[in-house]
Amino acid sequence: MSEAILAIGTRKGLFLARSGDGGPFEVGPIHFSTVAVPAVAIDTRGDTPRLLAGIEYGHFGPSVMYSDDLGETWREADRAPIAFPEDSGATLERVWQLLPSPSEPDVVWAGVEPGALFRSEDGGVTYELVEGLWRHPHREQWQPGGGGLCLHTILNHPTDPKVLGVAISTGGFYRSTDGGASWEAANQGIRAPFLPEGQQYPEFGQCVHKVTVHPARPERLFLQHHFGVYRSDDFGSSWKDIGSSLPSDFGFPIVVDPARPDTVYVLPLQADMDRTPVEHRYRVYRSDDAGDTWRPLAEGLPEPPVYATVLRDAMTASEAGVFFGTRDGCVYGSRDGGESWSQVAAHLPDVQTVRAAVL
Repeated sequence: MSEAILAIGTRKGLFLARSGDGGPFEVGPIHFSTVAVPAVAIDTRGDTPRLLAGIEYGHFGPSVMYSDDLGETWREADRAPIAFPEDSGATLERVWQLLPSPSEPDVVWAGVEPGALFRSEDGGVTYELVEGLWRHPHREQWQPGGGGLCLHTILNHPTDPKVLGVAISTGGFYRSTDGGASWEAANQGIRAPFLPEGQQYPEFGQCVHKVTVHPARPERLFLQHHFGVYRSDDFGSSWKDIGSSLPSDFGFPIVVDPARPDTVYVLPLQADMDRTPVEHRYRVYRSDDAGDTWRPLAEGLPEPPVYATVLRDAMTASEAGVFFGTRDGCVYGSRDGGESWSQVAAHLPDVQTVRAAVL
């Protein structure tokens, strides 16, 4: 019997929803009540699944908790799990991303604010700063986006641990081929229309919202920009605009189907200054040809008007299905690639992140 688990991080706690043999999801009680949970991960690499939660204790600051019993109990390292070295002059403000490495059994990556990458070699209990990215000469010129100076996306090659990609708002996309020792900006072809004419294709400084990759095609990336949806077929060496046929190329999340490397999903918003769903309708747009064409999918989603935004990490695709959560506390899921949707949860706090897995 297989079981699907859905981890929903909100502004005021973490919720776990579970489903057995394709049945409806049942949402369990709140974890970390009143505590923001902007990052979660479900690590299924070992014999026992591990849940990881990046939390914000308010006055006490951010931390990472972990559970090896599906949330029955939670633990924290004896020392601060993620902390900048004293000589860095930086203080951890938020954990934005947690990613178990697909190619190194005990490695977990963490992306944080202010824009930095950390690496754990003990399954996500404690982390060390990746100095190569922190000391990159561009870092002093990165500027915070609306959500802060956040490293919100980490991509790790499925078989080669030396190949990494990260996205920083508003630094852009960077890649490494030596395990993080050195990094290069990889933003050629990504337009930054908020810059003056003649300067709209900079080496770095793009406001990247999210990047995704399929493990079967690790050289192909899909990217949602502040304005624009892009594809790269060479791991960021060049980017092609694939958003021109969408009703809007502004949005936050972008995810790739786990079974189909050419299938990608986005949820467009009206515009930068109107961050509500296009036409005030929830419609997930799916492309089955790597972004050449798009089709809206809305069966089972609420009737318009709807107004709540879907954030960059509040959409996910896994063997369990495709899911997204909204800023008014609803979560919707599809088990048929978006052809039909059902409500998984409602009346939750503001949804910040959603992750799913089959155990």
